[in-house]
Amino acid sequence: MLNERAQVSIEMIIVLAAMVAVVMLLVSQLQKSAQKGANAFAKKSDLVLREIEDI
Repeated sequence: MLNERAQVSIEMIIVLAAMVAVVMLLVSQLQKSAQKGANAFAKKSDLVLREIEDI
């Protein structure tokens, strides 16, 4: 009985670790995407402001 509980516990830890790894990868990808979007937005807004200044 105790051995079965330990086995389930180890399996749960492994599954939890895998889930944490996947979440970390997703968060990392989202951060990269957000940074790219912020950079693109900044460039575009700078371009728009320069064009407005030229008017």
